[in-house]
Amino acid sequence: MQAGTASVGLIGLAVMGENLALNVESRGFSVCVYNRTRARVDAFLGGRGKGKQFVGAATLQELVTAVERPRRIIMLVKAGTAVDELIDQLVPLLDHGDILIDGGNSLYTDTIRRLQRIESLGLLYVGSGVSGGEDGALHGPSLMPGGSAAAWPRIKPVFQAICARTPEGDPCCEWIGDGGAGHFVKMVHNGIEYGDMQLIGEVYDLMRRGAGMTNPEMRDVFAEWNRGELDSYLIEITRDILGFNEPDGTATVDRILDAAGQKGTGKWTVSTALDESQPLSLIGEAVFARFLSAAKAERIIAAQRILPQVERFAADRTAFLADLREALYAAKIVSYAQGYQLMRAAAATNRWHLNYGSVALVWRGGCIIRSAFLADIKRAFDRDPGLVNLLLDPFFCEAVQTRQTGWRRAIVAAVRLGIPVPCLGAALAYFDGYRTERLPANLLQAQRDYFGAHTYERVDQPRGAFFHTDWTGHGGATTSQSYSA
Repeated sequence: MQAGTASVGLIGLAVMGENLALNVESRGFSVCVYNRTRARVDAFLGGRGKGKQFVGAATLQELVTAVERPRRIIMLVKAGTAVDELIDQLVPLLDHGDILIDGGNSLYTDTIRRLQRIESLGLLYVGSGVSGGEDGALHGPSLMPGGSAAAWPRIKPVFQAICARTPEGDPCCEWIGDGGAGHFVKMVHNGIEYGDMQLIGEVYDLMRRGAGMTNPEMRDVFAEWNRGELDSYLIEITRDILGFNEPDGTATVDRILDAAGQKGTGKWTVSTALDESQPLSLIGEAVFARFLSAAKAERIIAAQRILPQVERFAADRTAFLADLREALYAAKIVSYAQGYQLMRAAAATNRWHLNYGSVALVWRGGCIIRSAFLADIKRAFDRDPGLVNLLLDPFFCEAVQTRQTGWRRAIVAAVRLGIPVPCLGAALAYFDGYRTERLPANLLQAQRDYFGAHTYERVDQPRGAFFHTDWTGHGGATTSQSYSA
């Protein structure tokens, strides 16, 4: 291929990079590929890329030379220092107006930092969330680009050609916003993914250990649920997993060690929620549940030494499954409500103009959390673009209220059976807290004022007026400071 004739440059031929390169090429774009290990480039060109519009580059200089200007170069390398090191190597080779695209799972604050540096050099930078795993990368992922707005017209034809589509045909890719908005929305997506997976795991545990159901029985339940309001990719693959057997006929899922891994995006989401003072309790519990699962050796000892006092399952199974279905759906609503609150808070902090309905649309296809449920979120924000919480939308308010009886029964059953449901429980606690006009924080503030003179506000005075009580009679009138609420 001659200089400047490749439509796109792509760096990194691991699983996601290789599949995304094939996707881009299949949409009519020629691609110049580069990998730090030249042997991987050769293997790709001699294998899956053979006979297609690919050219290999032995060096970054060769890649830059091969791509037409202004260049579109996609980086798919491990998040962290590897991205910075690659940028350091590329910057001297690029020209004014060239676009660097980070398609990895970078922390959004790193993207903000990199964007400022790249733009100061006359280049453009995009941090794009890519969701859907290897299959999505190949056949159509959900894409969440953000960064230099001037880059969008140039990358839009490629991104909207390769992305997934909703059932109505809309592209699951739109410009998210400035700065690190794209990677931030992808981070929240991953946090919600943590929550969804844990919720499904808790329901599975209640079926398996609580109701004593077999894998085929549970498979049939998830298959039924996937035909209703819980229709989603994660419910679908749970159905498939429960029906998958080893060559000897035993269930593969029963052979898997119960110690969950993670790559850190869930932790980032929870950490950001703490920074933004947002009650992301469900996703937080999902992250903590993975930590607890990893303590396998300790749990084995504890199981032998700590004997619970629990009841045997005695419920009607059909009614129990109906309660689980309602609990799962209601908790899922809470998870998204919390995620959207975090997005709203971070948007205010970073001065992003996020289109929340558009985010739901982007997530409807290609990504791990894709579901029919997201169409309802899109409609909620179409009805009220300023909606502050999904629980206040008429549809979702009614959906949760009509399911809370079954939701509560499911959690009571879990407590009696001694089966942990941290996310189902956290969701209900948030729901009950959010709908409560008066919480016990008045006592908490009295305690803070008692031991630290932190002051408090009064219900019989305007907000913003702070008071202190000399609770002991010898504390004096000096206060620490007004508090933030």
